[in-house]
Amino acid sequence: MTVKPKYDSLFHNAKDYIFIIIGVALYSFGFCAFILPHEVVMGGLTGVGTLVYYATDGLVPVAVTGYACNLTLLAIAFKIVGITFVKRTIFGATVVAIMIGWMQPLFMGLSHPLMRDITMSVVLGGFLCGVGVGTIFIHNGSSGGTDIVAAMVSKLSNVSIGRTMIFTDMTIVSCAIFLPFDGTLEQRIEVRLPLIVYGLLVTYIVSFMTDMIINTNRQATQFIIFSRHWQKIADAINSEAHRGVTVMDGMGWYSKHEVKILLVWCRKIESVTLFRIIKSIDPEAFIAQSKANGVYGKGFDTFKVKLKKSRQTSALPPHKASEAAHPYRPDQGPNLASD
Repeated sequence: MTVKPKYDSLFHNAKDYIFIIIGVALYSFGFCAFILPHEVVMGGLTGVGTLVYYATDGLVPVAVTGYACNLTLLAIAFKIVGITFVKRTIFGATVVAIMIGWMQPLFMGLSHPLMRDITMSVVLGGFLCGVGVGTIFIHNGSSGGTDIVAAMVSKLSNVSIGRTMIFTDMTIVSCAIFLPFDGTLEQRIEVRLPLIVYGLLVTYIVSFMTDMIINTNRQATQFIIFSRHWQKIADAINSEAHRGVTVMDGMGWYSKHEVKILLVWCRKIESVTLFRIIKSIDPEAFIAQSKANGVYGKGFDTFKVKLKKSRQTSALPPHKASEAAHPYRPDQGPNLASD
């Protein structure tokens, strides 16, 4: 029996790898062109590579240190993040090492930094790095470094990737104070402290842009719809937008007429589609749109909180433990989120 190739899967995998390369290119360019020439230590294993690079007076390239540390972290994280993530991270980390290894001598060989103003340079570099990392993550890849730590935390909890990165990276940035320096302790602090502040600024910008890119892709929106043609709208949303609809009973207090209320959750990027569907059926429909901080369940994000088992429920059979944890109360009514 011959198995037909899954062309759709191959297409999506190829598309993911292309975008991972684009994200890596943005990250490498932002780092080598705008951050490294100013001796600013940013977060991640790239920051560790920067520390080693300046500590050895340029003897050990950033790419070599970063790649060696990436392989070590991947060996530790293998069981948690899964084989697919590991494969794509090895791919991403390899491309990062190649691109940084190629771009570093190109930009460090210039007589002066590409952008002389350090503030504008690190802001632009952080922006490019953040967009690059975010692009890599939403296509199921990783550039390595503390991204691996962030991915492990993301697998086990709902802590944002950017927040995990910023706490991990602050330690790396602070180590810039120990880089070789000819002068007194007071002079060392005077010179290194501004660079540490710039490093923290870069780390914040990278984390902020990473979260923004990822959340823009995952952000959910809630629609509350009032219309006389609620059945047609609900059917159209099911068939065309492929989203579930919850129908609730309501009453207009001024008219004292009973009405049907449609409740819909969708991704932010699908909002325009829903508006078009609603307005094409009933231009006079009343619509309330609001941002949903988080939507978890089928078709949305996975709820990643581990529940603690009490002694009482752990001793019960599975179905009894479920009843004890979620007792049915008639006064609570049905769970609309399960519709």
